Amino acid sequence: MVVSGCLELVVLCWVLSGGVCYNPWDFSRSDSAIWRPPSRADASSSQSSPWAWVDASQIRAVPLPPPVMVQCKEAQMVVTVHRDLFGIGRLIKAADLSLGSVACQYVALNEVENTVTFAAGLQDCGSSLQMTPDSLIYRTSLNYTPTPAGNAAILRTNPAVIPIECHYPRKKNVSSKAVRPTWSPFHSTVSAEERLHFSLRLMNDDWSAERPSNGFHLGEAMHIQAEVTTENHMALRLFVDSCVATLTPDKNSSPSYAIVDFNGCLVDGRSDDTTSAFISPRPRQDTLQLVSDAFKFAADARNLIYITCHLKVTPADQAPDLLNKACSFHKAGNIWSPVEGTRDICSCCKTGNCGLLGWSRRVHPPRWPVRHFRRDVASKPGNSSMVEAESDVVLGPLYILDEFQESRDLFKYQIEVEKAAKNGIEEMSGLIVVAAAIILAFIILGLIFIYKRTQLIQCQRGRVPFTLCTM
Repeated sequence: MVVSGCLELVVLCWVLSGGVCYNPWDFSRSDSAIWRPPSRADASSSQSSPWAWVDASQIRAVPLPPPVMVQCKEAQMVVTVHRDLFGIGRLIKAADLSLGSVACQYVALNEVENTVTFAAGLQDCGSSLQMTPDSLIYRTSLNYTPTPAGNAAILRTNPAVIPIECHYPRKKNVSSKAVRPTWSPFHSTVSAEERLHFSLRLMNDDWSAERPSNGFHLGEAMHIQAEVTTENHMALRLFVDSCVATLTPDKNSSPSYAIVDFNGCLVDGRSDDTTSAFISPRPRQDTLQLVSDAFKFAADARNLIYITCHLKVTPADQAPDLLNKACSFHKAGNIWSPVEGTRDICSCCKTGNCGLLGWSRRVHPPRWPVRHFRRDVASKPGNSSMVEAESDVVLGPLYILDEFQESRDLFKYQIEVEKAAKNGIEEMSGLIVVAAAIILAFIILGLIFIYKRTQLIQCQRGRVPFTLCTM
């Protein structure tokens, strides 16, 4: 029976002439053949045969997809993980993967591609931020914590922690395809039709130059300058219609805090702990400056904020009104005062009802005809007949330092310095006492030596009685 079975096997191999055959009784194998789970491309053929023999040289020639891919977007990172995490053909469970120190769970599971996708904000899931002279680096980790599958007493894979990083430039825009944030950290500019450029910039304390850093201590004054580049347009006057602070670049996100509201009322100035105000007079009609004290959200531990302002322009010769104004609150007189125009245009800042004809601050007024703006520029075929006279501009991220924490560190440092100084004084006092004692001892010994020497000389000359010389 054994001989007959072996003969049938040989005949079968000869008929197939090229199939993969081996002697089931021969336990020696060539080093060039290894076992490997079937790939996704061979899923149809591997269903009938759970084993596959693949030449090792072929495996090295086939590029394997990366097990973890990261996309750094404007306000979030997207991490895609292949379930064959270790490249051994064994798919891990999606539930065993988490992101960050707070173990955020995946948002999508692709059964066809066997991938798991995580999406989280740059400051979510316990990520950390590092600031370098050129970059903002957000760090988190992909965690794999295996749980028992069939047998609750054993595990077949090891846990793993994969570091994840997203790098963003602090000074320039990024033009690569891998990372393309749509904001510039300290200077954000939006171009509208007909080449109107709205911008927000952080300025130094005397407004002479752009501020080189975006870091502020709590309560420190933030000098913000809004500008519009008019180029070929007639003279324009710029207004800050509204400004809202959020934790993300999305102005509609929560929590939020209104700095300017009601079509130009700097409502942040009403707080008792701030001196926020518009700067009057303007340096130019196309520029508006405001000062606001730095703050952070009390119910959130994150220390980055974004400020989104809605900027708009009117012809410079148009008088300011309820919808186009720049009003600051003066606590001394308990009044609202405009940068320009009559004081009555700020009266609605008290009630918050500054709309005209039912207009809301969230509804954009109509676009203006080009002829109201253009001067000495001929119309071109195909040009739009309307000009966008307003735009949203995002300033950020702004890094807010905890003044209380730094005060505690400074107080602790001062205590340590005082303690060290006190210990130094005590040690110095001890050294002075010891030095004084040594000096005094030397003086006494010197006096005794001088006295003995003098007495000896007197004895030799016979000037002293012999009885004294023998003492």
